[in-house]
Amino acid sequence: MNYILAIDQGTSSSRAIVFDDVGNPVGEGSCPFDQIFPRDGWVEQDSEVIWNTTLKAARNAIASSPVEAAGIAAIGITNQRETTLLWDAESGEAVHNAIVWQDRRTAERCVQMQSDGMARTVNDVTGLVIDPYFSSTKVEWLLRDPEAQRLARADRLRFGTVDTFLVWRLTGGRSHATDATNAARTQLFDITRHVWSDILLDYFGIPASLLPEVKDSIADYGRAEARWFGAEIPIFGIAGDQQAALIGQGCISPGMAKSTYGTGCFVMVNTGTKRVDSTTGLLTTIGYRVNGRTTFATEGSIFSAGVAVKWLRDKLGFIENAAETAEIARKTGGDTNGVYVVPAFTGLGAPHWRPDARGVISGLTLDSGVDEIVTATLSSIAFQTMDLFNAFRSDGIEPQRMRIDGGMVQNDWFCQFLSDVTELDLERPKHTETTALGAGFLAAIGAGLINDLEEASRHWTIDRRFSPAMEDVDRSARVDGWRRAVSQALAIDP
Repeated sequence: MNYILAIDQGTSSSRAIVFDDVGNPVGEGSCPFDQIFPRDGWVEQDSEVIWNTTLKAARNAIASSPVEAAGIAAIGITNQRETTLLWDAESGEAVHNAIVWQDRRTAERCVQMQSDGMARTVNDVTGLVIDPYFSSTKVEWLLRDPEAQRLARADRLRFGTVDTFLVWRLTGGRSHATDATNAARTQLFDITRHVWSDILLDYFGIPASLLPEVKDSIADYGRAEARWFGAEIPIFGIAGDQQAALIGQGCISPGMAKSTYGTGCFVMVNTGTKRVDSTTGLLTTIGYRVNGRTTFATEGSIFSAGVAVKWLRDKLGFIENAAETAEIARKTGGDTNGVYVVPAFTGLGAPHWRPDARGVISGLTLDSGVDEIVTATLSSIAFQTMDLFNAFRSDGIEPQRMRIDGGMVQNDWFCQFLSDVTELDLERPKHTETTALGAGFLAAIGAGLINDLEEASRHWTIDRRFSPAMEDVDRSARVDGWRRAVSQALAIDP
């Protein structure tokens, strides 16, 4: 039997899974960690925490599996996207904390970009919209640091998203590379020509010497040195977390859709080899690139999903663990008595793209309590997904069913409510850790254990299907209330 190590470096935890050659998990490790919030709207992570938790998770996964490192054929890496690091090429040390994808510190810069008339250029070149979400303005902000400038002048400064940083560390600085899916999220990469954009590099003042080589999602990224896991292991697959989930969910045909519910929520629809540009605020991105052939995808991004449940637990103290939310929602029957939560903690993503928006709890009365707020928070994630699918439909993209994954989909009440408000059939797989599975499939193909993505997709199996059951009148009333709440969030001047 052959084995693959999949590293899944996420926003709130670093995880790793050892898979056998048919996609079954045989060893796992997970290390949660905290984010850093220096100011309102600023979100950072310690680069050494990212690195150390990744190492620990991978070592624990191997230790809990039936195989030693020498028996692992390859490593696949998937990662939180857009999170940005700059580091010294000689020491490998970051010059600043990583700036996380949720960070809003460059919101004013994005306003200036709009004034400069850059919206059309950014969309044409990268498929993206102007928003602090992406790496470009984060790199520009980091380059203001005097130490970063000194290292750049000495050709010692390197830029990367988390995958690139991990590859650099694992290979002892021998490989400075990323894959096309992660490059596509930097707002610096031409997704049609497959090169770093000179126009955008010039605009942001980013030296090309900082940038990693862009490879296919299945490629030779170098070898993890033996000192990390006990044996040298090749790295053969990389994809951003949402693209990895698309692969892990077997969505390899045009029109297939998946929605992942982790810290945020991300809906992605495979559009095949054709680039489909949105008119409703959705993103055009690279789904994966294999053998030099690009598969495109259209994506909607929600910034606050699982993090909203964490807020209920850690900041409000309403719950002790996420599982309690399902029990509370069942107890209320989903009835919030007119209470709505808009979890715009770091702004609103697609289709609004309002980094200045902030969270709202509306409809409170003296009868409102913890149960209503908890249920409304869960409901808000389904309503946000509904808004995305309405945007997809306006763009002429109308999948009839959706495959769902991530920690939140273990909640049956949430899955049913999601089906009700989106009016879609939902399919939950037996293995919901599809992000790591997708990275594992890429590595397995690279190692020759699996022939191609079509063969990999046949390992997908369904656990349960959810179909719409809510009465139209009830649904309409709830949706109307949600839209009023969103309008209140959009009207706030933070």
